[in-house]
Amino acid sequence: MNRLSNIFVTALLVLFLTVINRSYAQTGALPSWNDGTAKTAITGFVERTTTEGNPDFVAPAERIAVFDNDGTLWTEQPVYFQFAFAIDRVKAMAPEHPEWKDAEPFKSVLAGDAKGVLASGEKGLGEIMAATHAGVITDEFAATVREWMATARHPKFGRPYNELIYQPMVELLAYLRANGFKTFIVSGGGVEFMRPWVEQAYGIPPEQVVGSSGVVTYELTDDKPVLKKEAKFEFIDDGPGKPVGINRFIGRRPVFAAGNSDGDLQMLQWTTLNDGPRFALIVHHTDAEREFAYDRESHIGKLDKALDEAGTRGWMVVDMKADWKTVYPPGNQ
Repeated sequence: MNRLSNIFVTALLVLFLTVINRSYAQTGALPSWNDGTAKTAITGFVERTTTEGNPDFVAPAERIAVFDNDGTLWTEQPVYFQFAFAIDRVKAMAPEHPEWKDAEPFKSVLAGDAKGVLASGEKGLGEIMAATHAGVITDEFAATVREWMATARHPKFGRPYNELIYQPMVELLAYLRANGFKTFIVSGGGVEFMRPWVEQAYGIPPEQVVGSSGVVTYELTDDKPVLKKEAKFEFIDDGPGKPVGINRFIGRRPVFAAGNSDGDLQMLQWTTLNDGPRFALIVHHTDAEREFAYDRESHIGKLDKALDEAGTRGWMVVDMKADWKTVYPPGNQ
């Protein structure tokens, strides 16, 4: 076989392997997703945007994908998990604060009176968050979060909170990264609360987490530099704050965005109402048996305006009950 023939055979082999690999990437992707419109739309979008020569091809540097966390990557009911953490911290810190037994909202927290806690309103909830999050060195706070993740259990499932991550979404994150996308969390949750555990859970490093944040100050104590959390908000990464956070901390407009509630509406708009290929995904909680079922009337993760807009914008609404073979990673059902 002459040199020209060798080159021709090699080219055919490369082409064959490319076709086979791409076919496998599409058919073998997202194993926890049922075959259907949602899975086909996702894999089709990825194929188009990563195939050179396709009109929808997106350069690797522009392949930015953003994901809400609460209700999109892990469970958020019956209360946001960060608030469950704060409630547990009040109970753990109570011996150091005897005044709490007579002062609301702490009195209701210690009595296990959920209605009393809610009756305190935003002011009371803010006091709980400030008491449990402020005045703490960031490294110590991260260690406390990790300890809580290892010991606390969800009231319905009896599992550690960081096991209540959605297996189909973990697969989606990995699938996007395998195709050259850079994945970010853009969440209303506290950035210092998420960063200690999200890399192990989702494969997203802490520097790719955008969240709500409080003021942090630098101190040098006994020649040891520390950062301390203060009782003052710096940035709220929710609703219209999400596009602002994306612009401030990522610096590129995403081409793929996933959320589950009206708090993600502006992020989905910011991603899709632009030229070029765009994809928006909404996780619709429809599975009361395996997880929870809620949308328009929910006190947590309300999905109303975004659900209506999905129909007019062509956003993909993922039906948890119909589209997912499983909800949580193996062994955590």
